Amino acid sequence: WQVVESGGGLVQPGGSLRLSCAASEFYLDYYVIGWFRQAPGKEREEVSCMHSRDTSTYYLNSVKGRFTISRDNARKMTYLQMDNLKPEDTAVYYCAIDWTPSRDKKPIQDLCKGEFFDTWGQGTQVTVSE
Repeated sequence: WQVVESGGGLVQPGGSLRLSCAASEFYLDYYVIGWFRQAPGKEREEVSCMHSRDTSTYYLNSVKGRFTISRDNARKMTYLQMDNLKPEDTAVYYCAIDWTPSRDKKPIQDLCKGEFFDTWGQGTQVTVSE
């Protein structure tokens, strides 16, 4: 199973980008899909996640109100709409899927941890600069 990201690029502060994540297959109905990022010299951050059970979402505090995660099941696509981008959003962004999330009804923020995810894309670079 594969996921492939696209949509990164160079954008000025205040601009927008939409990242796309194409999955080769959603072979289970119960999963968590997430977007993560890593900037040079920094640790990986959990940017946003969505659970298939109820479409509940999680957002990193610094992106709340600016980023929106969404999905199109028919097209096997997940998106991250990023608005009002800031230079500190510059990073490589990764899409990932956790095919075996906990079934004990934990809130999505407890499930959006990179170590739980087992299928990762190759990443797409987002650069926010004048």
